Amino acid sequence: MKITVVGSRYFGSAALDAILAEGGNVIGVVVPTADDRLKSAAEQKGIPVTVQADPKVVPASEIPDGTDLIVTAHSHARVTAEAVAKAPLGGVGYHPSLLPRHRGIAAVEWTVKEGDAIAGGTIYHLADKMDAGAIAMQDWCFVRKGETARELWERALAPLGLKLIGRLVRHANEHGSIPSLPQDEQFATRAPKIKDA
Repeated sequence: MKITVVGSRYFGSAALDAILAEGGNVIGVVVPTADDRLKSAAEQKGIPVTVQADPKVVPASEIPDGTDLIVTAHSHARVTAEAVAKAPLGGVGYHPSLLPRHRGIAAVEWTVKEGDAIAGGTIYHLADKMDAGAIAMQDWCFVRKGETARELWERALAPLGLKLIGRLVRHANEHGSIPSLPQDEQFATRAPKIKDA
């Protein structure tokens, strides 16, 4: 299973470790900037790195030939349909909500703002519409009263995401496929960036 990781920062580098721990063969890493933490982590492991020409988009040319699966981890770039099509198993990403709830860049903030008692994370298939692709895997957690978005992310949602990424790689290695369950659009909500007061 040859995997390309598209991501950034702490979560991207932690996801890289989770994939390698499950026996994933990471053949390339794509990052938004040359000073990204994921770039340093990949280079230390001898994994080739591509810095995006445009931090908002990942074209097919930035996905290494021979990639079976693309995994995004803390990437705010749109992976083009042509890039996803280059990998036989397509592409997946981790979103810190129980999709289709809280689609968007501020999912954790909206979980707290809406007073959700239960939060969760979803591995979903990359699609043209943001965070709307079929669900591959999900898990949930309780939200503590008074917990901030950052606290919820660090305590529960980041670790849950790493666990799901590991589980997905294990499944892909064992079965040569990725589970796929369409999202139920009647429950979709948006989680746009929250403006500072």
